Amino acid sequence: MDSNFSIYTTSLTLESLELPPSNIFPAFIFGTLTYCTILFLNMTVLLTIALNQKLYKPMYILLFNLPLNDMMGASALFPQLVSSILSQNRSITYSACFVQALLTHMYGAGAFLTLSAMAYDRYVAICCPLKYNTLMSPNNLLKIIIIMWILNFTLIGSLLALNYRKEICSTQIVDIFCNNPSLMKLVCGDTKVNNYYGLFVTAFFEGMLLLIVVFTYVQILITVITKRQSDAKSKAIQTCGTHLIVFLCFEFTTLFVFIAHRFESAPQNLRRALGASALIFPPILNPLIYGLKTREIRRNLIFLFHKKVLPTKQKNKTKHSEKTIAVRNIWKQ
Repeated sequence: MDSNFSIYTTSLTLESLELPPSNIFPAFIFGTLTYCTILFLNMTVLLTIALNQKLYKPMYILLFNLPLNDMMGASALFPQLVSSILSQNRSITYSACFVQALLTHMYGAGAFLTLSAMAYDRYVAICCPLKYNTLMSPNNLLKIIIIMWILNFTLIGSLLALNYRKEICSTQIVDIFCNNPSLMKLVCGDTKVNNYYGLFVTAFFEGMLLLIVVFTYVQILITVITKRQSDAKSKAIQTCGTHLIVFLCFEFTTLFVFIAHRFESAPQNLRRALGASALIFPPILNPLIYGLKTREIRRNLIFLFHKKVLPTKQKNKTKHSEKTIAVRNIWKQ
């Protein structure tokens, strides 16, 4: 048994990135550019929805939560990661590690909850169109969003709180970023309650929400196919199929990471790679698939660009024309 360490005075050590010296600066640049790309894409979707009243609809208001969630997840990983790459220092305080783990898991749970709510919205719109205005009224929409975030913070906060002890028996984080399974491995003594509650939270987000999403999209496809409208059918299959593939990829990636932490025989490098990919790729793909690829958002984004950029160009062009006419008049005199 290792000696006890006080969490208030001890720094933890994250898993080494094993970067050769020649790759340190390129990795730092790549990580910084990736983070900036994530912020730019998600802020573009946020501003497009916020600045266009035509998009103040349940579907887009629910979508508004997804970029917020993605930026939270990316911000939990990238600033600490790129700074440790540049400094080659993989130490982190327990408090900072706890906050990173909290934000990381809230990001994952938030993604499941938001995508489930979006799937429910599309289900009501397509399968129960006459009840849509009632079921997705502003009051009900506000309740859905509040329940989403309260449920997220309550379940994930309680999960991480079980691991917050005064003393720990190890200082080695067995991952490249902090998460609940890694923190649990630092805890001294019995962790049965942590395991049981962790299994409950995993079953809730990975199991129940998966059933909701699959059920709603299957019902949508059945409804569209039975209507025998070729245009609506191809559009729904393309949209629902893409969304379902992205959701399932995120689902099985996170599920593998959680399972791999419970079995020492699981490939550790694969677990670390998939764990990092769950925080890197969805925040890039989500604004492209759920946001910029959506016709109405893309149309309003183009309109917003024309409204902000083209008037400035037209104004400058007008000033230039007036200046040219004035010069010509002077020469005529």
